[in-house]
Amino acid sequence: MRSVSVLMGSEKDLPVMEKAAEVLERFGVPYDMLVMSAHKSLDRVLAHAGQARANGVGVIIAGAGKAAHLAGVVAARTTLPVVGVPLSASLDGLDALLATVQMPTGVPVATVGIDGAANGALLAVSILSLDDPALAKRLASYRETLASGSFKEIHVQ
Repeated sequence: MRSVSVLMGSEKDLPVMEKAAEVLERFGVPYDMLVMSAHKSLDRVLAHAGQARANGVGVIIAGAGKAAHLAGVVAARTTLPVVGVPLSASLDGLDALLATVQMPTGVPVATVGIDGAANGALLAVSILSLDDPALAKRLASYRETLASGSFKEIHVQ
């Protein structure tokens, strides 16, 4: 199974981005988790993204706040799927959301909601499950569990 690389722009992002790790662990998906800034360690970001496929990575999740260029820079360097997680910081994360979702044609970033690291990981699991029937089965079971807990019959008189 290919792994997921979980990137964040700052150690301050760990409380949100560790939610992605929790989901990946639940599904048995191998991952790494690294702190690297698109602005402060650009060469490291470019090298990591450029070597990711050769290193067995199948999906990259990139979370950042404020200017939030991490996911876009990663997507510019790799053809792997990149999932952007805009993080709340200044402007309640709206700045990060717009910076992550508004990518130019040809450099897509699949963007989840603000602070949506868990959904980012679920999207990564879904992508990886395309080539992994056992993972697809675990994901389907998880979705069934969600569905069974969200349905209630209400009788109104």
